[in-house]
Amino acid sequence: MTINCSGKLIDLSSPKVMGILNVTPNSFFDGGKHSDLKAILSQVEKMLSEGATFIDIGGYSSKPSAEFVSEEEELERLLPVVQQIVREFPTAILSIDTFRSKVAQATIENGAAIINDISAGKLDDTMLQTVAQLQVPYIMMHMKGTPQTMQSMAQYENIVKEMVFYFSERVAQARSHGINDIIIDPGFGFAKTIPQNFEVLKKLELFQMLELPLLAGVSRKSMIYKTLETTPEFALNGTTSLNTIALLKGATILRVHDVKEAVECVTLYHQLNIK
Repeated sequence: MTINCSGKLIDLSSPKVMGILNVTPNSFFDGGKHSDLKAILSQVEKMLSEGATFIDIGGYSSKPSAEFVSEEEELERLLPVVQQIVREFPTAILSIDTFRSKVAQATIENGAAIINDISAGKLDDTMLQTVAQLQVPYIMMHMKGTPQTMQSMAQYENIVKEMVFYFSERVAQARSHGINDIIIDPGFGFAKTIPQNFEVLKKLELFQMLELPLLAGVSRKSMIYKTLETTPEFALNGTTSLNTIALLKGATILRVHDVKEAVECVTLYHQLNIK
């Protein structure tokens, strides 16, 4: 199970860690922390040194009820960051967290290697065509509505069954455009209540029927800190617990704020599979 990232084959049969780099002022956990290039480069260096295989860069906060950001502003946030990281860390594999095809096009042309789309192509009619033309790996997430409306749309008769159907349809669409490397993301916290998030995690292994790499992104989310009656700042231990469960249930990429701890999860997980 490999994906081609700018000519480099990454083997996902062994789980990998994706470090989160938000260059937004309003992300739910680290908004504003990485607002200048020096701080950004320092954080990238830290995540790479701790074992991140991918760095996922976002310029549009997708937290519930996040305010709208124009395409131009998203590009203004992302392009200087991508260009500088590529200069300073030329071997880094950069993923871009965007649902806009023009942002995908511009960032890939400036050295990024993966597109991570919370909408699986449903918020931009030209996204699938663009990704296919760029021939880059594509992460498609499950979400209903938009970041502004998704929390009002958490109604399901059978959430996992509906999600598998959703991914089957979106993967078929992506394949019809010629996208080769597809990764699926259940979208914890997106159009899902806390009990629904735990139901998806409990049944996460069922998504393996899609025969695609599976990304789990639970890092410091409300399903953790609200359950533990704390805040995102104190949700690292809970994050580690759920990351371990995700690995045991088939996750191949952990998308996290805290790379060192996630890499340790993967290392310990490997010990279970040594014969």
